[in-house]
Amino acid sequence: MIYDFDVIVVGGGHAGIEAAYAAAKMGSKTALITLSIEKIGLMPCNPAIGGVGKGHIVYEISALGGLMPKLCTKTYLQVRMLNTRKGPAVQGLRLQIDKYAYNTLARETLKQMPNLTLIEAGVQEVLTENNAVTGIKTNAGDIHTAPTVILTTGTFLGGRIHVGLENYSGGRRDEQAAPAGLTQCLKDLGLRMGRLKTGTPPRLLRDSLDFSKMEYQEPDVLSSLFEFYPHKVENTRACYITHTNQKTLDVIKRNLDKSPLYSGHITGTAPRYCPSIEDKVSRFPEKAAHHIFVEPEGASHDEIYPNGISTSMPYEVQLEYIRTIKGFENAIIAKAGYAIEYDMVWPDQLTSTLEVKSVPGLFLAGQINGTTGYEEAAGQGLVAGVNAHLKAHNQAPFILDRTESYIGVMIDDLVTLGVDEPYRMFTSRAERRLILRQDNAFLRLTDRAYALGLIEEDLYRDFTAEKNLIYDTLAQLRQKYTQAQLIKMFGEFECDVETLKAHVPQASERALLTIYAEIRYAPYLEREEKEVAKSKQFQELIIPADFDFKSLPGLSTELQQKLAKHKPASIASASLIPGMTPAAISLLIFRIRLYSNQLRVRKTI
Repeated sequence: MIYDFDVIVVGGGHAGIEAAYAAAKMGSKTALITLSIEKIGLMPCNPAIGGVGKGHIVYEISALGGLMPKLCTKTYLQVRMLNTRKGPAVQGLRLQIDKYAYNTLARETLKQMPNLTLIEAGVQEVLTENNAVTGIKTNAGDIHTAPTVILTTGTFLGGRIHVGLENYSGGRRDEQAAPAGLTQCLKDLGLRMGRLKTGTPPRLLRDSLDFSKMEYQEPDVLSSLFEFYPHKVENTRACYITHTNQKTLDVIKRNLDKSPLYSGHITGTAPRYCPSIEDKVSRFPEKAAHHIFVEPEGASHDEIYPNGISTSMPYEVQLEYIRTIKGFENAIIAKAGYAIEYDMVWPDQLTSTLEVKSVPGLFLAGQINGTTGYEEAAGQGLVAGVNAHLKAHNQAPFILDRTESYIGVMIDDLVTLGVDEPYRMFTSRAERRLILRQDNAFLRLTDRAYALGLIEEDLYRDFTAEKNLIYDTLAQLRQKYTQAQLIKMFGEFECDVETLKAHVPQASERALLTIYAEIRYAPYLEREEKEVAKSKQFQELIIPADFDFKSLPGLSTELQQKLAKHKPASIASASLIPGMTPAAISLLIFRIRLYSNQLRVRKTI
């Protein structure tokens, strides 16, 4: 059988972009099928990339040769490093992006990509034979064949937009939803599906706002962004902060019955960590002042994004409460905010390669897996694209471990625990935060990316030189000074860059930060490495299928119930359950080994 393509990617959002880019770069004949080629890489919500946890993912995408960091470097409006008062492990680079420039650059980059064909169509059906993927069928009846298909449908799968008590089918503002047959097709393939909800705030005209009443948000001047090579930050745009107040809350409370969230029109689960303003008012009635980050959407466009007041209230209510906010008294709404519900697939049906267990060749990435955010989508898209290519060419899969990357943490969480709300990345989700820092993302992942063919020779040569410099410098410093002397020299709470640079003048600022972090956290890193080794020792300790979690003395009732609900197959899986402590895991290991010994004795008798 002759295939039209090796890999077919459905959807042109951030997951689809990375999937198609990776597969094509590795040499697969790839098709990216999207409803609108003009809107590839569009940012329908806040045009910002990065932040705490999310920024770690973008650094890892960069280390793995992905596209998102390259687009960011050329389209940012403002640069900020968050959490600078804390250690390197929990800092997060965040860029405000020109959404229009990003969209254009993404589209033009993919158009020029070798091995990649862009097709404008809606996908009606995933085709299978003996339950394995053979291609797709479009709503126009065209058939494209391939041994692997990646669905990255975002909010378009069964998408329904809500503004007040009105609702209609749509994938996002002014765009049609995916063909209705695709959801039914996935159900026919035996997949369990759910429904989630997200939303966006109204966009405001820049000239109608009074910025003098707002707090100016100072940008940072950095020497590098997400990419490996240094970058001089320049031409940044202003961002501001304002707040809701009691008048704002009064307007919203008075009109809650007009919100689809409280009228019963919306049934999908909303993200807990990015709630609408209606949610905030209902959940925190005692709090009047909620932050609003006032951020531009483009360098040459007039629309402003008021980050923090996502809503699905009617237009007239949106306008009323907007004008109670300091600096927004005369605001003009260019586009009303809205909520959107969409279909997703419960991700515990996937393997760690993001392939559907029951449908070989079918991969899923992005919001269809229950995540929220451009960064989370892009990280999944890259992994799905790599693995679709490898499967199409009968090569071993690429799996990221949760001890080596935030992308690995995310995927492991999704396929092991599933989701009960839209999943968002936080540094707190990673057990090994000191190991998984922004500054060492290239050290952790670039060798693996090079082996896959995702990294150019020149970049890999320069990376190898920096890697050797870091390791040689650490060895020399530790040979010459004690740990206490090094901490005193280079700073206990933050890096003394100038002093450290005097010892390593040829190092980049990122390399200096890595050297500092390795010195500063040395005892803790050693302990974490030992814990990783111990964890791997029990990685394959299987929990018997008939093991009774509800009869474990010394384990809290809450943990017994969680274990009984998730039924982990191994200690590694059990350790991922929220609330599981090292003491609980130790007790579980002891009881399982005891139980297994008892079984062996019974069989002997």
